[in-house]
Amino acid sequence: MLTAELIRRIRRIEITTRRAVEDVLAGQYHSVFKGRGMVFDEVRPYQPGDDIRVIDWNVTARMNDLFVKQFIEERELTVMLLVDASGSQAFGSRGRMKNELAAELSGLLAYSAIKNNDRVGLIIFSDQVEKFVPPKKGRKHVLRVISEVLSHRPRSRGTDIAGALQFLSRVSRRKSVAFLLSDFLAEGFATALKVANRRHDLVCIRLIDPLEESLPGLGLVSFQDAESGRTVLFDTTRPAARRQLSDWFAEQRQRHTRLFRQLRLDSIDLYTNQDYLRPLVLFFQRRASRR
Repeated sequence: MLTAELIRRIRRIEITTRRAVEDVLAGQYHSVFKGRGMVFDEVRPYQPGDDIRVIDWNVTARMNDLFVKQFIEERELTVMLLVDASGSQAFGSRGRMKNELAAELSGLLAYSAIKNNDRVGLIIFSDQVEKFVPPKKGRKHVLRVISEVLSHRPRSRGTDIAGALQFLSRVSRRKSVAFLLSDFLAEGFATALKVANRRHDLVCIRLIDPLEESLPGLGLVSFQDAESGRTVLFDTTRPAARRQLSDWFAEQRQRHTRLFRQLRLDSIDLYTNQDYLRPLVLFFQRRASRR
């Protein structure tokens, strides 16, 4: 059951993301993600410079004049959102938690999709697939997507990105646009990424909290691993210790960045304490310029 506070948060995300799509993102999304192919629309009179391969000889014979077939893009796509709900997502030092950022991004991408007459589906995963919402269209469906991500209480703390990508391939036989939202603090998903990127148009959105890059000196701090539950006492007054932790996060990100590049897979980093709209717009613009 949705509480009044949760309903207010869902409504706030809906208003924010819908405005962002209508004002900024709708055209960017359309120019970047193309439909499945070209379908016949109508015939028109031949004009100098037209490709002779598209001449409609049946109509030409009947009308005793040259006519060509005209095609339009088959626009409708299926957009799948794969949202990490593992324990590390329930973390945020400033602004918002990672899972809250994931909910806002899900709303933004879902509204962009339905604005372009595409269908949206949702896969929420930890170390297992915990929720599957089949692709549909419409504002009510977008509200359901936002609600599911925002209100979901994971049954498990672990992360299995490979399992989520394999599930995507089972439920989406045709090529889809798939957004994978995670902090990627996991292992063993390189092969699954490669396979999914071959079948689908896959975009990895990496969610980062600034505390992971620079830990302040706060004295003795008790840290609990959000996924294993293990607790350790950490002396943040020691610069070397803080640097060691920051270096570990940096090494993880660099390794995954190299993997994304090796697979020629689009990725974008978004921070919990920063506005995400401008980086997304720049990402779409860069991607559109490569087409």
